[in-house]
Amino acid sequence: MIPKDPVMLLSFINLKLRDCYSNLDELCEDLEVDKDELIGKLASIGYGYAETNNQFVSR
Repeated sequence: MIPKDPVMLLSFINLKLRDCYSNLDELCEDLEVDKDELIGKLASIGYGYAETNNQFVSR
């Protein structure tokens, strides 16, 4: 179960990306999360996925 609050979601996802997954696709597949929905939720608070850093960063 992932957090519904976008700010908590950001922290949770970046932690998982840092500690457990080599990329966003791997995380989404393993956690059964819709990638586009996740990206949209985090974009709503001004964050986008940076592949080179493997984390969501402020845009």
